[in-house]
Amino acid sequence: METVYPQIVTSADMLKSTIQLEPLIEKLKSNHAKAVAITNSTLYGIMPFWHAMKNQQIHPVIGLSIHVQLDDKSVPLVLYVENIKGYENLLKISSGLETRELKELPKKWLAAYKDGLIAVYRGDKQFSEDSLGELKDLFRDNNLYVGIERTNGIKQEFEDEIFKASKQFSTNITVFHMSRYLQKEDAFAYEVLNAMDQSLKMSDRNRLKPPEDSYHVLTEKEWAEWFSDVPEWLENTKAMLERCCVNFDKQSHIMPKFPLSEQQSAKDYLRALCEEGLTIRLGEVTQNYKDRLHYELQIINEMNYEDYFLIVQDFIKFAKRVGILTGPGRGSSASSLVAYSLFITDVDPLVYGLLFERFLNPERITMPDIDIDFADSRRMEVIRYVAEKYGKNYVSQIITFGTLSAKSVAREVARIFGFESSTLEAISSFIPNKHGITLKEAYAQSQKLREFIQTEEIRKKWFEVALALEGLPRNASTHAAGVVLSPVPLVDVVPIQMGHDDLFLTQWPMKEVEQAGLLKMDFLGLRNLTIIERILKIIHKNNRQSFSLDSIPFDDKRTFHLLQNGDTTGVFQLESEGMRQSLKQIQPTKFEDIVAVNALYRPGPMESIPLYAKRKRGQLPVTFEHPVLQPILQETYGIIVYQEQIMQIASQMAGFTFGEADLLRRAVSKKNREILQKERTHFVQKAIQLGHSEQASSSVYDLIVRFADYGFPKSHAVAYSVISYQMAFLKAHFPEAFYCALLSTATGNQDKINQLVMEMKQKGIPILPPSIFNSSNFFTVENDGVRFGLQAIKGVSHAFIQKLLQQRRNGTRKWEDLFDLAADLSAIHFTRKNMEPLIKAGALDHFQEERSTLLATLDAAVKYAELVSPTEDTDLFEGNATHFGKSKYIRTDELPLMVKLQFEKEVLGQYFSEHPTVSKKKHMAQQVMDIWDVVQASKDWKVTVVGLIQEIKKIRTKKGESMAFVTIQDETGSVSVTLFPEDYAKHNSLLEELAIIVVEGKSERRNGRTQIIGKIVSR
Repeated sequence: METVYPQIVTSADMLKSTIQLEPLIEKLKSNHAKAVAITNSTLYGIMPFWHAMKNQQIHPVIGLSIHVQLDDKSVPLVLYVENIKGYENLLKISSGLETRELKELPKKWLAAYKDGLIAVYRGDKQFSEDSLGELKDLFRDNNLYVGIERTNGIKQEFEDEIFKASKQFSTNITVFHMSRYLQKEDAFAYEVLNAMDQSLKMSDRNRLKPPEDSYHVLTEKEWAEWFSDVPEWLENTKAMLERCCVNFDKQSHIMPKFPLSEQQSAKDYLRALCEEGLTIRLGEVTQNYKDRLHYELQIINEMNYEDYFLIVQDFIKFAKRVGILTGPGRGSSASSLVAYSLFITDVDPLVYGLLFERFLNPERITMPDIDIDFADSRRMEVIRYVAEKYGKNYVSQIITFGTLSAKSVAREVARIFGFESSTLEAISSFIPNKHGITLKEAYAQSQKLREFIQTEEIRKKWFEVALALEGLPRNASTHAAGVVLSPVPLVDVVPIQMGHDDLFLTQWPMKEVEQAGLLKMDFLGLRNLTIIERILKIIHKNNRQSFSLDSIPFDDKRTFHLLQNGDTTGVFQLESEGMRQSLKQIQPTKFEDIVAVNALYRPGPMESIPLYAKRKRGQLPVTFEHPVLQPILQETYGIIVYQEQIMQIASQMAGFTFGEADLLRRAVSKKNREILQKERTHFVQKAIQLGHSEQASSSVYDLIVRFADYGFPKSHAVAYSVISYQMAFLKAHFPEAFYCALLSTATGNQDKINQLVMEMKQKGIPILPPSIFNSSNFFTVENDGVRFGLQAIKGVSHAFIQKLLQQRRNGTRKWEDLFDLAADLSAIHFTRKNMEPLIKAGALDHFQEERSTLLATLDAAVKYAELVSPTEDTDLFEGNATHFGKSKYIRTDELPLMVKLQFEKEVLGQYFSEHPTVSKKKHMAQQVMDIWDVVQASKDWKVTVVGLIQEIKKIRTKKGESMAFVTIQDETGSVSVTLFPEDYAKHNSLLEELAIIVVEGKSERRNGRTQIIGKIVSR
C-alpha cells in the first residue's frame, strides 16, 4: 500500500518540531511514502524539503498552517499549493502575516489570495458548521476539505457531527495527523522543546503542555488500522496531495534593473561611464586598456549583467559622496577593469596581471558576485540608501538561523530541567571549547561529563533529550552582509518578514534565496576601514592638512622599514606573530611582496615562505620547471602562489583560453582521479600541438595539480594588501593618530590597550594620563602625544562623561577645586561611584592636590553638591556658591607608590605613574635588559631582567615535584618565567604577587611566544 503524509512539521519551524530531513526521509522510505506535505507555521524550510523529497522520488507538497479570522471566530486551516498561482499566493499570505506580525489572517486576505490553493479545515472540538459554510463560500467546490484526526487511533465522539456537516456542504473528508517528531518515544524531547519555545521550566505551573502524545510520524500499519473503517478518507487525502504540483527545479535568474530613462540603454550608459571613468583614472588610455575594456563589456553584455554593475557603482558613488570609506576591492571582482573604471574597486588589474575570467567566466555562466567592504560603523547607511532608491518592497536583508550547538543545548535543557546555575556552569566546563564539537564527541572525550551523567537518572534523561535536540534551529537573525535586490516585488519570489531598521528580511537563508534566482549582494562591514576613517579624521583635525589615501606612494621607504621589522601591531592582516616572523624573513621591498605573503600565509602554502625569502635574498637560485613558466612565475621567484598563475600556465603551455583555464583549475582542485586523468590527456594533447614534448607537458600538468588548491586568488590578495599597506603607511608617518584610533577602538579590551601603550612607550610617543580638563570621550592626539579617554576608566558611567563634557563645553566658569566641580555637575552626577575611579586614575591631578587628599575629601564634596545643586535643574546660588562658603580639603599623607600604582591598575588596567621597576634598575650595578627587548628578539640568549610579579602559577610535575610559571612585568612589557623544581625549591619563599625580583636565565621562543627559563637572583 502507498502511504501519504498530509501534515509534517519540520524542525525548520523553530522550536515546534524535532523532525530533521535525513531521518524523516529514512522513515518515509521504510513506510513506502508516495506523497508528503510540509505544513509549518511559516515558509521556513520549504525549499530544502521540496528538493530532498524530489531526490527520493517522493511527491513533495508545500503547505502552511495558519489561523483565519472569519466573521465570528478564528479557525485553523492548512493551505496547500495546488499550482504555481497558489504558490505565488501562499508567498503573499505568509509574507503578509509575518511583515505585519499578525497571528490570524483576515478573511478578506484569504478571499483575495485563495486561487491555486487547497484548504483543509481541521475538524476538532472547536469545529463549527457556520465556519465551514463561510469557508465553502470562499473556495471552489473541490478546493475545500475537512480533516479529521484520530489521536492514537481513537474515534472522536464529534466525528459523526462533522461527517454530517461535511456531507451537507458537499465537502470531502481527509485524514488529519500533525507530525512533530519521528517516533513515539520522542514525545518527551518534544515536550522539552515546547517548554523552550514558551521560555518556561518543566516545573512551571503556567506551562502549556502538548495536548497529546501522538505527534509522531505514523507507520503504514497505523494509518491502515486507525482509519480502517473509512478507507475513502485515505483515498481523498492521497488524491488531494497528488493534485498539488509545483516545480522548483530550474529557477531563472531574476536580475534587478537600474533606473534609466526610456531613451537610455543600460549597455550604452555603462560603456559611457566606463570610458569616462577610465580616462579620469589614467589620463591617457592606451590601446591595451581599450581592448581589455571592450572585451569585458562584451562578456558583461552577453550575460546581461549591465544593470548589476550600474547598481553597484551607484551605491558606491553614494557612499563616497557622504564620506563613507569603501574598501579597494574584495575577492575576484578586483580583476575587472570595468569595476576599476566605475570606481567600484581601486586596483588596476592590468598592472597586477589580474584575469577577468577569474571573476566572470564566459565558459561557466554564474551570477556575478561583487562583495563590497564598508567602514563597519556606517554600512547600514548604504543599505538604507539602496532600500530608498529601489523601494522597500524590492530590497531585503537575508535571514540566517542559529542552531542549538552542543554547549547551548546542554545548558538550555539543563535550565528547563531546573538544574542549579552552578550545575549549568559545571556542564559548560565538561564540554570542550572546540568549534563544531558534538555531544557524542564531548561524551567520548570528557570523563567528567560521563561521570556526571552516570550518577543520577535525571541526568541520563537530560543527556538523552539534549542529544535529541542538538542541531535544531534555535533562533533567527540577520545575515551579516547579504542583501537581495529584485526587479519585481520580493513577495512574488520569496516569502519575507519584518526585520530591523524598517527593512524586510527574507524567510529563507542565503542558499535558498539564490536558488529562487534572486541576486544576492554582500555589503560587508570591515572594522579596519572604520579605524582608517578615524585615523584620517585625527590627521585632518590635528594637522589641518588635507591628506588622502589616494596620495600614498607604494614605494615608501619608511613603510617598508616598518614592515621589515615586523612592527605591525594594528596593521590589517599582518598582526599575528607568525605573519611578523614571515615579514622579517622576507624583508619586503616592493608592494608585491606583501601581496605574496598575504596569499602564502595559510596552512600548506606557508611552507613556501622560507623558500620565497631565500630566493628573494639571492641565497638560493630561482628555478623554473619549464622556460614557459619564467615570465609567469618571475615575480614570485619561481613559486606558484596565485590561482591566476595556474590559469596563465595553462594558457601559455597548452593554448587554453582563460575561461577554459579557470575550469581546469576548478576541476583539478577537487582531486577527482577520473577528472584528473581526463584533464591530463586534454592538457598534454593541446601542449603537444603547440610543440612541447609529452614529458614536459606532463610534468607542468603535475605542477598545476599540485598547486591547484594551494593557489590563492591574486585579485583578493592585491586588494586586501592595499589596506594592509595603507595602514602600515599611516602607522609609519602618523603614529600618534594611528595609535589614538586603535586605542579608541580597543576600549573595553584591556590586553589590547596595554599592548598598544607599551609599544608607544617603547617608541617614545608620550601617553598622557586622563584629565577632566583635557580628555575627551575617547583617546585624542594632543601635542605629539595621545591623551587617555575618559571611557577607558573603569567604573565611570557614560551619562557622567556626557554631563562633564557638556559642562566643559558650556565653560561658564573654571573649576578651581573639587567643590567647584561638585557644584557644577550636581549631586545627580557627582557621586562617590563616579568620582573615585577618576581620582584613582589621576584625572583630577590638575587640582594639584595629592590623590589621597582628594579621596579623603570626596564625601565632603558629595555633601556640598547635595546642598548647593541637588538636581541638574536647581542651582541655589545661580552658579556662584562662593559666598556660601566651601568646605576645606582634608589633607592626608601621600599614597605609598605601590598603592597608587594598584589604584591605577584597578581603573586603567595598567600602571601609569613611574613603574616601580624603574628605580630598582637605576640602582643596580649589573646590566639588565628591558623585557620588551627580550620578547622582541628572534634569537635565544642569556638574559637578566627586573620584573614585578603579576601572577604565580604553581604546578606539579609527573614525579610530584613542585615548579612554577611566574609572569613578571617591567615598564616595557611582561614575560613568563619558568622555574623548574630545583630553582623553585630554592626561591619559592621570594614568590609573592607585586614583589620585585631579578631573574637570570635563557630566553626561548616557543609557538611564537618568548619565555625565560631561569632562576631568581634576588629581591
